[in-house]
Amino acid sequence: MYITSASATASSLLRASRARLCGPFASASASRTLAAPSPRPAPLADRCRSLSFYSAVRSLRGSVPRWSHGVDWRSPLSLRPQIRAVAPVIERLQRKFATMASENPFKEILTTLPKAGGGHFGKFYSLPSLNDPRIDKLPYSIRILLESAIRNCDNFQVKKEDVEKIIDWENSSPKQVEIPFKPARVLLQDFTGVPAVVDLACMRDAMNNLGSDSNKINPLVPVDLVIDHSVQVDLEFQRNNERFAFLKWGSTAFRNMLVVPPGSGIVHQVNLEYLGRVVFNNDGMLYPDSVVGTDSHTTMIDGLGVAGWGVGGIEAEAAMLGQPMSMVLPGVVGFKLSGKLRDGVTATDLVLTVTQMLRKHGVVGKFVEFYGDGMGELSLADRATIANMSPEYGATMGFFPVDHVTLQYLKLTGRSDETVAMIEAYLRANKMFIDYNEPQQERVYSSYLELDLVDVEPCISGPKRPHDRVPLKVMKADWHSCLDNKVGFKGFAVPKESQDKVAKFSFHGQPAELKHGSVVIAAITSCTNTSNPSVMLGAALVAKKACELGLQVKPWIKTSLAPGSGVVTKYLLQSGLQKYLNQQGFNIVGYGCTTCIGNSGDLDESVGSAISENDIIAAAVLSGNRNFEGRVHPLTRANYLASPPLVVAYALAGTVDIDFDKEPIGTGKDGKSVYFRDIWPSTEEIAQVVQSSVLPEMFKSTYEAITKGNPMWNQLSVPATTMYKWDPNSTYIHEPPYFKGMTMDPPGAHGVKEAYCLLNFGDSITTDHISPAGSIQKDSPAAKYLLERGVDRKDFNSYGSRRGNDEVMARGTFANIRIVNKLLKGEVGPKTVHIPTGEKLYVFDAAMKYKAAGHDTIVLAGAEYGSGSSRDWAAKGPMLLGVKAVIAKSFERIHRRLTGHERYTIDLPSNIAEIRPGQDVTVTTDTGKSFTCVARFDTEVELAYFNHGGILPADLIDIRRGNHSGERTIPGFVAAAAWLPKDDICKAKPQGILPFV
Repeated sequence: MYITSASATASSLLRASRARLCGPFASASASRTLAAPSPRPAPLADRCRSLSFYSAVRSLRGSVPRWSHGVDWRSPLSLRPQIRAVAPVIERLQRKFATMASENPFKEILTTLPKAGGGHFGKFYSLPSLNDPRIDKLPYSIRILLESAIRNCDNFQVKKEDVEKIIDWENSSPKQVEIPFKPARVLLQDFTGVPAVVDLACMRDAMNNLGSDSNKINPLVPVDLVIDHSVQVDLEFQRNNERFAFLKWGSTAFRNMLVVPPGSGIVHQVNLEYLGRVVFNNDGMLYPDSVVGTDSHTTMIDGLGVAGWGVGGIEAEAAMLGQPMSMVLPGVVGFKLSGKLRDGVTATDLVLTVTQMLRKHGVVGKFVEFYGDGMGELSLADRATIANMSPEYGATMGFFPVDHVTLQYLKLTGRSDETVAMIEAYLRANKMFIDYNEPQQERVYSSYLELDLVDVEPCISGPKRPHDRVPLKVMKADWHSCLDNKVGFKGFAVPKESQDKVAKFSFHGQPAELKHGSVVIAAITSCTNTSNPSVMLGAALVAKKACELGLQVKPWIKTSLAPGSGVVTKYLLQSGLQKYLNQQGFNIVGYGCTTCIGNSGDLDESVGSAISENDIIAAAVLSGNRNFEGRVHPLTRANYLASPPLVVAYALAGTVDIDFDKEPIGTGKDGKSVYFRDIWPSTEEIAQVVQSSVLPEMFKSTYEAITKGNPMWNQLSVPATTMYKWDPNSTYIHEPPYFKGMTMDPPGAHGVKEAYCLLNFGDSITTDHISPAGSIQKDSPAAKYLLERGVDRKDFNSYGSRRGNDEVMARGTFANIRIVNKLLKGEVGPKTVHIPTGEKLYVFDAAMKYKAAGHDTIVLAGAEYGSGSSRDWAAKGPMLLGVKAVIAKSFERIHRRLTGHERYTIDLPSNIAEIRPGQDVTVTTDTGKSFTCVARFDTEVELAYFNHGGILPADLIDIRRGNHSGERTIPGFVAAAAWLPKDDICKAKPQGILPFV
C-alpha cells in the first residue's frame, strides 16, 4: 500500500521514530524537512574528527536510486552486505578519516563582494562563477538550496554529487533524489518551544547519567524563541508564570538562544519585521538567510524572500544540536500572477483563492514560487499573507523572490541603508534578485498555474476547513446547504423543522437570542492578517463607518483584537481609528496568537448555556488560518476564516446567515437600513490611511526595546544553573520519560505482534484531532489528572500551554471533542471501544488498559492523516499511548474489508540491515485477512534512526562519543516523532500524512 501525502506541515511533524504504512492508491510523495546545522562548514580540524555515518551510508549507496513501490530496487542482494557492513566498520572508518582534511571543493568560486563606495562587504560562493547555463533556468528557491550545498560542501555530509543533483534539478527532481540542506537558524514559539527546551534539559540529564559533559548539549545555530501563543483573551501571566520562568531559565542556561518576552508580538510578524536577515554576514561570509521553525506558519517569511518552513519540535532540537537536514529535492510549482485586485478586494480574499487553487492542483511536498507582472501590485505584507498559508494549501514553501518591493519593505521596517545595500548587492551578484524592470530569463518549473488578480472576489472559508472557500455572494445559500447536508466538512445535518429554531436567553439582564449561524466569537487575530496594514486599517475604517451610522456589535458576541506586533497599535493610534474599533468591542487583548490557536477564553455562561441546551450551530468568524473542528472553541461548530474588515462586518450583522448584497446589516441611528456597501471602504481610502499612518520610526522604536521585556517578565526569578531542577509537583513542566534506562547500545528493530485497533478513522484527521491545542474539557482524563493534583478548573489553561508536561499531553492525545471514530458507530467524541471487553472508554483509558495487559495497538486512518500544524505531540502522544503503527491512506477497498476489531501483525526483521528503504511488508490479521503495505522508511538514514530508537537518542549517543562538531556518526535525518521504545516500528514522515506506519 502507498501512503498519501497530506500537509507539508504535518509531514515534518510526524516522522522519525516510526515507520508508516499505507494503502494502495495514494501517492508516495514526500519531502524530508529536517533540521539544520551551522550556516558555515565547521573548521577543518573539527570537520575531520569523524566520518559522518550519513556520508558513509550514502557512499555505499552510490548511484542506487531511491526505491519506490512498484520499481525494482537495483541490486538489492549486492547492496545488503554493504549496508550490513557499515555498522561494524564505522569506528574504523572514523579513525581513518579523522586524519584527513577535507577542503571545500568549490573554494575557487569564493568571491569578494565590493561596496559601491570602496571596500567590500565580505566573501561569498558565486553561482555565476560556475559558468553552468542550467543555473539560469533554476527557480530562485532552488538556487538557495544550491548555494547552501556549495557553501557547506566538504565531501562528507555534503558531497559534490549533491551539488550536481541540485544544478540538474530539472532532471533530478522528478526522481525524488535526496539532498542535504543546512538552514541558517531555528525559530520557536512557546507552545512548541517549551517542549523543545524540556527535551534539551532532559538530554542534559541523560548526558550526565551517561557519564559525559552535560554542557555539550547546546544550540550550535542561532535560536530565536518568541513567546506569543500564551496570550489568552482573558489571562496571560497569571496562568503562565511557571512556563515563562522555565523559558527565561532556558535563555540563560543555553547558548545561542534569544527569548523574546511575551507581549512583543506574533512570532511570524516579529520574524518578518525584525528577525529576518534576508542575507547573513557571518564574520565576512555572506549567504542567504534560511530558517526552520516549530510553527507551521514559519512560511510567512517566504514573503520576504527568505526560505523557511515549519518542522516538528524534535527536528528543531536536532537542528539546534547541529544535525544536518536531509530532504527530497522538491518539485517547484510556478504560480504566475497578472493584473490587479479589484476595488474592495483584500489580500485575504486573494490568499483564500490561492489556497483553494493550490489544494486542487496538489502541491504537497513541493515549493510554490510566485512570479509575473502582478507581483508589482502586491505589497510585501500581501505576499507574506499568501506565504503564511502554505500549510493550508499543502506546500513546503510559498516563495516570493527578493525584488524592489522587498527592499522597500526592509527600509520601512528599520533595516539600515547599509544592510539593505549589502542585501541587494549580494543577491544581484549571485543571481538571486529579480528585477522586473529588466528582461526576464525564462525559468523552468515542475508545473504551472496562473491567476489574473482581477478575477479574485470577496470570500470567506469554512465552516470546517481553510480551503473550503465560499464567495461572499453565495454565502447565505452555502450556509443553508451546510445545515441540510449530512455531517461532514460541509454539513451539520440539522432537520428542516429545526433550522429556524430561536434560543432566547437573558444576557446580564438584557434580552438576547441565538439562531443557527449566530456569531458568538469575532476575532481579529492570527499571523496571517495582523501583519498587513491594509486589512488592519481596513477593519478600522469599517468600524468607523459603522459607528458614524449608529451600528453596534451585540454585547454577547465575544470580540477581540490581537495585533501581530506593537507596530500595529502605533499605526492604529496614528490614524485615529483605534477608538472606533474599541467602540465596537475590538479592544486590544494582547500581542500574540489568540483565537486562531484556541485561546479565545470562555464564552459568557449564559451564551454557552443557550448554545448547549438548544443544540445551536453557533459561528465564529476570525481573521485566522485554521478553522478545524474543535480548534477555535468547543461551542462554535461553524468557524469561518475572513479578512479583518469582514470580521467586523459579520460581528455587526451578528450572523453568517446573511446575503450582504441584498439584506441590511442593521438599522442606523436615523432608522434607515444600513447595508454592507455603506460601511465597506474603497481600496483608495485604505491606501491613503496606510500611506499617512505606517511610518518607519514605528518599527524602529518597537524593536529597539524588543528584548527589554516588561515589568512582569523582568521580575521573574530563575536559578543561574545549567541543569534544570525538576519539580515533581509541577503540572506544567515535567521530566519526560524518553531517556529513562537509555544505554549506549541501540535498541534495534522490532515488528508489531497481534495488535488491537485503538482507533479507526476516516479521512482528514488533522493534528488538531490527534493533539488538540485548545481548552481542556472538564470530564477528560487530562482534567482528572489536574484535579487530582489540586488544579482548579478555572486554571486548567489549554493543552498547548501544557505541552511541557508529557502526562497531560498523553491524556490529551486524540482528545478532540469533534473526532469521529468508526468503532463508536456514529458517536462523536474522544472515546473508543476496548475490543477485548467491549467497554466504551476515553482513548487514554483504553490505551492504558491495552498497555497494562501487554497488548500492542495500531490506528487505522484514511487520507490526509496528520494534516495541519507541525505538531510534534501528534507523534509523541500516540507513541506514549503505546501505538505501534498507523496504517493510513485512501484505501477504500481495504477499509471496506477491515472493521477495526481484528488483531494486526506486522513482521519486520530484527536486524536493521535486513530492512531496505520503501520495503513492502505484509500485514496479517487474526481473521485470516492480509494485505501489503509500504513501510515508509524512505532512506537508509531513516532506518538508522529507527534502529537507534529515534533522532535524539541517536544524537545523544553521537555527542557522548565526542562527535560534537558539524559532523555526526549518525545520519542526517531529523524526525519529529521522537524517542521510541525498541518495539516501535512506526515513524511519521515529512510531507505527509501521518505518523507511524
